[in-house]
Amino acid sequence: MRITTNYMQINSNKLVYPELSYKIVGILYKKEIEVDLTIDGEKIGKYYLDFLIDGKIVLELKAKPVITKVDYRQIRAYLQSCKLKLGILANFHGASLEYWRILNSTVANIFE
Repeated sequence: MRITTNYMQINSNKLVYPELSYKIVGILYKKEIEVDLTIDGEKIGKYYLDFLIDGKIVLELKAKPVITKVDYRQIRAYLQSCKLKLGILANFHGASLEYWRILNSTVANIFE
């Protein structure tokens, strides 16, 4: 199955971001990073970060009518698992981009 929007393409349930990829050239980033999901030190699964920018910032992209608490908790879990300080949750649904900065207060300042 292939669905295309102005912002992202969905192929077989896998997100691909061709338009955004070349727009952020010059910034060190990795996409679709596999991360282990652990509870009390035991691996119980894995998930994928949309983008990891400069090894410090998680960028999670959505294209849905409303960002929910589940979306917020998802990026918080990513930050805590990776021991990262900053995440950006961006929603491309509607007429304009909406975004939220999410901080992980359990990690020291990333710029020190």
